[in-house]
Amino acid sequence: MTGLAAEGTRPAASVLVVEDEPALAEVLSENLVEEGYDVTVAGDGAEALAAWRRETPDLVVLDVMLPHVDGFEVCRVRRAEGDSTPVLFLSARGEAVDRITGLEAGADDYLTKPFHLHEFLLRVRALLKRTLPAPAQRLAFGGHVVDFRTWTARLDDGREVQLSERELGILRVLAERAGEVVSRDEIMDRVWGDDTFPSSRTIDNFIVRLRRHFEPDTDEPVYIHTVWGVGYRFTPDATPASSAGPERAGEERPA
Repeated sequence: MTGLAAEGTRPAASVLVVEDEPALAEVLSENLVEEGYDVTVAGDGAEALAAWRRETPDLVVLDVMLPHVDGFEVCRVRRAEGDSTPVLFLSARGEAVDRITGLEAGADDYLTKPFHLHEFLLRVRALLKRTLPAPAQRLAFGGHVVDFRTWTARLDDGREVQLSERELGILRVLAERAGEVVSRDEIMDRVWGDDTFPSSRTIDNFIVRLRRHFEPDTDEPVYIHTVWGVGYRFTPDATPASSAGPERAGEERPA
């Protein structure tokens, strides 16, 4: 058994932002991207319907007062088509009757303008949490089993080791993108965030520690590969026997 157990890997949640005020649309989009979401922007009701059908987002942030087709009608149309994607309405119309109309149209939440950006992001997170599967709590590869709940790993030789918060964070990021190259910048953003600014060398040191736990030979890693000048790639299905070749398994130099 390899890979993240039960729930599987999970790509970034996708959010469709429907807002006809370009400045506000840009602010919302930029902040959602900083939170790790994939964002598509539409500027009117007709464009929103087309993008909603085409992109199949995980969440729709929907302004009410839109050109061509208003937000209430956009939501009604998609609900009539059988779509159950969570919808967060944004509107300057904050009367009780407007909120009721939004909920009757099929909205899951309603936020009145002007609003605090932090509250907006919390509501987005709450709506997505209701509908998306929880992150996987176990990772199995090469005979090792990592438990993200207890911060421990049961190694292939039966030993149990305690992992640090940073080690677990890096391992989760790599596992969610298994087989792909993950840049050092992405690892910094996902694991350290905006509060601290580690150097590339700091990340390299944590990779060394992970290899000491999980690689049969740290000089020729088969699971966590260095892609020189870019970042790292995690290959959970690899085996020591399959890693033989003219290049050392952990090193991928550009042509």
